[in-house]
Amino acid sequence: MTIDVLVVDDQAVVRAGFAAVIDAEEDMTVVGEAGDGAAAVSLAEQLTPDVVVMDVRMPGLDGITATRILTGRDNPPRVLVLTTFDLDAYVFDALRAGASGFLLKDVQAAELLQGIRVVAGGESVLAPSATRRLIGHYASGPPTGPRAGHDTGVLAQLTARERRVLTLVASGLNNAEIATELDITVGTVKSHVNALLRKLQVRDRVQATILAYDLGLVRAIPPGTHP
Repeated sequence: MTIDVLVVDDQAVVRAGFAAVIDAEEDMTVVGEAGDGAAAVSLAEQLTPDVVVMDVRMPGLDGITATRILTGRDNPPRVLVLTTFDLDAYVFDALRAGASGFLLKDVQAAELLQGIRVVAGGESVLAPSATRRLIGHYASGPPTGPRAGHDTGVLAQLTARERRVLTLVASGLNNAEIATELDITVGTVKSHVNALLRKLQVRDRVQATILAYDLGLVRAIPPGTHP
């Protein structure tokens, strides 16, 4: 299947460059381009792209706000935030707004294309530096205990194995690494991940990771130990 992509960036040259790289792929089509968040929201409604490649800093409606609007709709597109600014505020705000990924603009073309395919497939992608800081930001706080405003009762829906898988997902492990950690197959890991996403009512691994940190689950069972 072809992945329909909407490219959003306020710099015309940058936007055209991304669009050219994406459109050259056999499994991708650039269905539209926008120079600001308001145009992105409008075009996304008309064109129903599978993935929106979204800049953060734009005049008028910024990329974070546009992402929040898009992901709040029925059947929302996946949003891959792409920015020059590798700042904590942008990373956290983008993910909390519903973005499925965060990459820097200096990423290699192959990594950008892979990121689009990953988020289109329902997974999430983060620049390594963003992942390290996301984990470090929360890990520097109390190792256990829910943060204000979050109901720990949602974790009661998970089986012990699903909770363990969530802990490992939130610790930055991919499916293959989780399979090795728990001595199970990658297919079984995928089944557990899909089940916990459904039970927690979150879109993807990024949102599950944020929820796990907010609920104080992360670091309760550190990676490298077995139940």
